[in-house]
Amino acid sequence: MSIYGANPEQLEHLGTTLKRQVEAINAVMSTVSSVLSGTTWTGPARDQFEADWNGSFRSALTRLNDAFDAAGQDCVLRTQELRRVMGAR
Repeated sequence: MSIYGANPEQLEHLGTTLKRQVEAINAVMSTVSSVLSGTTWTGPARDQFEADWNGSFRSALTRLNDAFDAAGQDCVLRTQELRRVMGAR
């Protein structure tokens, strides 16, 4: 027999962990942008990397942030609902 449900504490921990990753990814984007802007490097390789960084790389990281934030929020809301249904505070 299969049982469906979740452990509220574990689900809440997952949610907060996912939401914390947003900060980590923002830090990566900030660090790379800062170091790149301070790096003496000219030529087509720099131009290509910078175009990729400012285009597809940052875009992918932003989408990842949005997904982590949404999934984390969903876990937190589900935890609250589970606790309400279970009569816990």
